[in-house]
Amino acid sequence: MDVLNLAHGSFYMLGAYVAFSVVQATGQFWAALLLAPLLLALLGAGMEVVFFRRLYRRGHLMQVLLTFGLTLVFVDLIRWRFGSTNRSIPEPAGLQGAVQILGATVSTYSLFVLAVAVLLAVVMLVAWRRSRVGAILRAGVADHEMVGLLGINLSRVFTLTFAAGAALAGLAGVIAAPQFAITPGMDANVLILALVVVVLGGLGSLEGAIIGAAVLGLSWSIGIAYFQQFAIALIFAVMAAVLIVRPTGILGRRL
Repeated sequence: MDVLNLAHGSFYMLGAYVAFSVVQATGQFWAALLLAPLLLALLGAGMEVVFFRRLYRRGHLMQVLLTFGLTLVFVDLIRWRFGSTNRSIPEPAGLQGAVQILGATVSTYSLFVLAVAVLLAVVMLVAWRRSRVGAILRAGVADHEMVGLLGINLSRVFTLTFAAGAALAGLAGVIAAPQFAITPGMDANVLILALVVVVLGGLGSLEGAIIGAAVLGLSWSIGIAYFQQFAIALIFAVMAAVLIVRPTGILGRRL
């Protein structure tokens, strides 16, 4: 959508806190997995209609200012409601324990996370490249007026797309909740990694984002295994190396 949304990490954080609240109330992780994306989709749609729709033509600077302000609001609301204490939820029944793969011990829940990530990546690629909505969205970003002249309600498409993005962020928050501390600062942590992924892959490229995520994940794993004190530095070193060779990212296009 050509929108720079720094509040995306807040959607992830809210998804994790919805998971915590639902698990605390019902003990059902799977209920949280269904409820959080729905609530975040409604929030995302409302934010698109009220805020983002007014900023599409005002450039990325206005979007950065707005979304950065929203992150501060969401963090303060979370602190007001839940405090600053770290929270956690257990892994769901049936996904606890570990399995042996090629001599390595891998947690069952990590395999579940990997399977969900691969499935969502495939679904997003197919929707982006093969579906009618994906074609409308690509055309709408390139030439808003022309798509409108064809009788397509592009505002509705943008709202649904923004809602879908917020829902996916909320889903990620739920899935991450059993493995990471649920804390008001978790939005900033994931946002930094997301920005690295986008820069590595190239702005505007979904395929590049998937490749960038794989490169980041491998860099992080190698860093943890062999250079624990420099794991974060290794990620940024890899990003710098990629940008030296490909200034627009792995699959980015020159403007």
